[in-house]
Amino acid sequence: MPRIETVAPDTPFGERLLAGFSYPLRGAALATCVALTLSHYVTLLPFIGFFGIFAVWMATWRYAADCLLHTANGYAQPPEVMIEVNSAQGWTLALLHVLAFLACVLCAMFMPRLLLPLLLALILLLPVIDMSLAFDGNLAAALNPFNWLRVIGQFGVAYLIPVGINLLLSVLLLLSSAMSSALPRLLAIPISAFIATYLIILGFHLMGALIHQRHEEFGLVAEAHELAATTGQDADAQLLDQVASMETEQPDAAIALLVARMQDKHAGAPLHQAYRRLLKRQGLRVGLIEHGHIWMAALMAGGEARRALGVLQECSEIDPGFMPDDPRGAGELAELAERLGMSRLSLRLCEGYLARWPRDPQALSYGLLAVRLLNGPLNQPQDARPLLAKLLAAYGDHPDRRAAIDALSLQLQALPKPA
Repeated sequence: MPRIETVAPDTPFGERLLAGFSYPLRGAALATCVALTLSHYVTLLPFIGFFGIFAVWMATWRYAADCLLHTANGYAQPPEVMIEVNSAQGWTLALLHVLAFLACVLCAMFMPRLLLPLLLALILLLPVIDMSLAFDGNLAAALNPFNWLRVIGQFGVAYLIPVGINLLLSVLLLLSSAMSSALPRLLAIPISAFIATYLIILGFHLMGALIHQRHEEFGLVAEAHELAATTGQDADAQLLDQVASMETEQPDAAIALLVARMQDKHAGAPLHQAYRRLLKRQGLRVGLIEHGHIWMAALMAGGEARRALGVLQECSEIDPGFMPDDPRGAGELAELAERLGMSRLSLRLCEGYLARWPRDPQALSYGLLAVRLLNGPLNQPQDARPLLAKLLAAYGDHPDRRAAIDALSLQLQALPKPA
């Protein structure tokens, strides 16, 4: 089972708030934001547009409700789409917000003077209703004014955070109509929809964080922590404490403990980092290189290419000729290094790729990437020319890449010759 990323309940809320701004832009939340944003184009369809946008808003608040419940249960990362945290609670939360939205629309149409008071009431009260429903699961209690006073009292000043986000969201929704008239509709729809979706998910996530901090007060069992304990992640923390106590006087025994645990391919990053720290202290350079190959392969398989790039840099400091074992991984890391502006590292990976796997179908692609790096950010056209000549000799008859080779040749020919 993959490692469960959790957040400690005693994490300062200021830290949760800062991290929260990136929450809607991570993992499944970002994919959901984009999908929901594009779904707003349904409003352009005749006849069914109204019903379509109703379904889109329902899906938006349903996913946001999942984020609230997921966060309240101690999970660090956004949930997958429509995760069954608690289906009844999720749908009830979503329905409440859709009904509130429809109430605002009807009020604007038939009783516009009451719209502002209604908006203010919803801004102030929806967070307490949402959070009460999340930890109680009782709709009657969530709608009880006496319960509102009790819950708001327990949250204190922190309750103003979701209220402030609700206020910002309401202002945004009111301004979206003005944006529609100022911008082409095809452009205004995705801009206003993405910002609104982002703020809804952010607000619900922060409400979940507030609940998680006080989950014991509200009688909520944080599922993520229980699951982590069941799968042995708490045992990992204990193991790391044991290793820390042994690393000075019994480093070999501490290393052996970590090796035994890391036989499981799902061993977390803290275990690998502790292992590498011990190897460094013992001066075991060969062990660091061997572990670098193993850990990089696991990180690439788990989609953690940036962390794998960090391991690559660390191993390259020990052995300047260090290369990943797998050509696919080496190629992906070369492309990532180029995107991150790490041109010299990308070039070294490309050149290593050509040296190790010259017959690989992708070898020419990474050879051309090396030429572009030399001719571009590294400003070494004098080195790019001979490399391109080698590529022409080795792969000049490659039908799919001949155009790219010719284009690079023309670029290099246009440059002044070295004196």
